[in-house]
Amino acid sequence: MEHLWIAIVLAAAALQTARNAGQKHLGGRMSALAAAWTRFGFGLPFAAGYLAWAMWRFDLPFPPLGPAFLVPAALAAALQVSATVLLVVLFRLRNFAAGSTYVRSETIFAAVLGALVFGEAISPGGWIAIAVSVAGVLLLSAVRSGLGAGPARGAAALGAFASPSAGVGLAAGAGFALASFFIRRASLSFEHPNFAWTAAATLVVVLALQTLALGAVVLVVRPGDFRAIARAWRPALFVGATGAFGSMGWFTAMTIQRVAYVKALAQVEFLFALAVSILFFGERPSRREYAGMALVAAGIAVLLLFAE
Repeated sequence: MEHLWIAIVLAAAALQTARNAGQKHLGGRMSALAAAWTRFGFGLPFAAGYLAWAMWRFDLPFPPLGPAFLVPAALAAALQVSATVLLVVLFRLRNFAAGSTYVRSETIFAAVLGALVFGEAISPGGWIAIAVSVAGVLLLSAVRSGLGAGPARGAAALGAFASPSAGVGLAAGAGFALASFFIRRASLSFEHPNFAWTAAATLVVVLALQTLALGAVVLVVRPGDFRAIARAWRPALFVGATGAFGSMGWFTAMTIQRVAYVKALAQVEFLFALAVSILFFGERPSRREYAGMALVAAGIAVLLLFAE
């Protein structure tokens, strides 16, 4: 059970890769806000089914939702939606790969916030793992954004972090990181040893809040998008299912393990995405991309071997 969180994160990262591919497909058929809503709206029934299974399997009731749970759950829901909106804005300012570079700051924010604010001490091995893996992801993202070759482009990459889009991206990364801590706090507030049950209840409440909040925004801003969602119900169902099962993994892992370690290991998702591009789209990685993949793999190896 001690290392169960590792298998859960790997499965969640694979599911998130599939969900992102599905949302990219949906993004060409509706607004980004509507495509984001499908993750919550179509994912909620799957999450509710998982909670019902957990309640039946472990003979547990629906947990009481007191202020100690509702406050962090509401904060987590609001932060995730806000960060998602910032992400939508960011991808309009920058291309996908460049925007992803900024959002990878989530791992650093999780480490710093965990150590300074939430009392989650990180071992020296953990800090090394986080630094090495983040360096690899930044290198991969820079290459994918076209900023990875030559000194002139290197200078442009550094200058890009002083741009307005960098502020938006860093704010999104901070929002996602902070939301993760509130998810963990909400789940742990039940003070129950059954982490599957507590994580499932947290997921259902957070998804319900997000479905209502983002759905209201879409209804006001782009009401016609719900017709587009109805026409694209099959891919939307795929996004909802993979998103929900992936979130079950994230919520469960963050209940078991410190957020910074979960976020560090979660960067394996970048390797999964590259594998998909190589195996299914015939793309050939450059030397810099191989170097970035090696750094990510090395950081994960250090995390699993030496982080405490």
